[in-house]
Amino acid sequence: MRALKQKDGRAFLGASLSRYGYLPLPERTDYPDLPVGFTVNGAGEAASMGMTCAACHTRQIEVGGTAYRIDGGPGIVDFQAFLTDLGDAVRAVLADEKAFADFAEEVGGDPGALRNNLQDWSSRYDLFMGRALPNPAWGPGRLDAVSMIFNRVSGLNIGHDGAVIVENIAVADAPTRYPFVWNAARQDKTQWLGFGANGNDILGLARNLGEVYGVFADARPKPAPGTLLDVDYLARNSANWEGLKELENYLDRIGPPKWPFALDQALAAQGRAVFERSADAGGCADCHGKQRGAFRSLIHSTWATPVQDVGTDTRACRVLDRTVATGVLEGAKIPVLERPMAAEAPAFDVLAMTVLGAIVQHSTGFVNEIEKELIGKALGDGVAGHERIGNRFAPLTEAFPVSDGNTPHPLTKQTEGCAFEARVLEGIWAAAPYLHNGSVPTLADLLEKPAKRPGSYMPGPVYDVQRVGIAREQTAFAHVIVTPGCDAKSSGSSRCGHDFGTDLSAADKRALLEYLKSL
Repeated sequence: MRALKQKDGRAFLGASLSRYGYLPLPERTDYPDLPVGFTVNGAGEAASMGMTCAACHTRQIEVGGTAYRIDGGPGIVDFQAFLTDLGDAVRAVLADEKAFADFAEEVGGDPGALRNNLQDWSSRYDLFMGRALPNPAWGPGRLDAVSMIFNRVSGLNIGHDGAVIVENIAVADAPTRYPFVWNAARQDKTQWLGFGANGNDILGLARNLGEVYGVFADARPKPAPGTLLDVDYLARNSANWEGLKELENYLDRIGPPKWPFALDQALAAQGRAVFERSADAGGCADCHGKQRGAFRSLIHSTWATPVQDVGTDTRACRVLDRTVATGVLEGAKIPVLERPMAAEAPAFDVLAMTVLGAIVQHSTGFVNEIEKELIGKALGDGVAGHERIGNRFAPLTEAFPVSDGNTPHPLTKQTEGCAFEARVLEGIWAAAPYLHNGSVPTLADLLEKPAKRPGSYMPGPVYDVQRVGIAREQTAFAHVIVTPGCDAKSSGSSRCGHDFGTDLSAADKRALLEYLKSL
């Protein structure tokens, strides 16, 4: 990565990738040229660069020339531009003998082997990105993470002998904004579509492992007939299990950010009364108030996370309708599923199989000594062993609600509309833009009827203290996000829906905004 160059000859990692919105961290002692959330595993020839949660979930806003960095906030980063430019930079090295010679000298080692490895990487990468990345682009602050995860797992990871299953790679054109991650471990449900249960360590691991598979993990299961799972999910799997546990523990300690500017306490108190009204009266507490969630742990509690259709953009739900070829997973089973995998299956189920299978296989690292002995005995007990291990990992079926083999998938049985999670709103002031697809730049805009909300905006870090969100004038990026109205509810960027609070008086809206700042 250090040897790659931009088109103008400067280092690809120059200015810590800040041109994409990533945040420099020059005080770090290990790799001061890498931005927040970029890290290195291993050393020497075995070293690899990757991303952690922080790359996409650290926010920086600017007010009056002062920058405020917010741990856990949704990043205003242009991931698609980064992916595109990375592919271009590698192709430029391969296309020019002088460029390759300079690159090889800086990297070291055998130039012939380096070229072969780089060509193999580039061919696979370009095939994937060429089919997956959409036009128009997601733009800063948004990406279609679910589609990209489905694409990587079903397109790159499960082909026989490592082959790419090209037909499994679809255009990722249902962008959502990055969510904030403080209080994520306290949600009853996670993911915008609310399909992931939450509230204990194993569910947290399933959530994070699925994310890792979507962001550059090398996870290629291979057939293993006659074994407990029929597939070896850890044969080639770069997931850092201990790192995921450490990150989840840290995530649990991130609190919501405190509003750093002046606050009218009397007005905020009035706004609290508006917030606590019923939804019919323009209030928020019915969906976004703190209510106890489902019981899933003796040591952790969750907040209820209602999942409902409020008339917003529907394209994200259609992603869950995808079916794919199952490759090396065909015929495989794991203890938490009652049936083997068919030749074609919902992409969601393929993701579930790869995540749950890896966790079950790796399970002895996460259970006590008595359970280790029971699992070891079960490995030789055939059907009875499967049943016992299935009971141990039954909670994982909540993390990934797989289909029953019929269509449509249970997550998409609704014929119209699309349901999304409603989170507790602590720190919501730092999470613009709003709605799941990032189509509304400020909270003030969200309190207007959809027709009156902006039809486009420029994403960026400059913050509007009064309207609570992304300011209208930005300079960091030239990208414009177009947000059509309710006549384009399946566009992926529609500003339609969530009409709650739009009929409040101007005074009540001001008070409610002041209260939302205080959360």
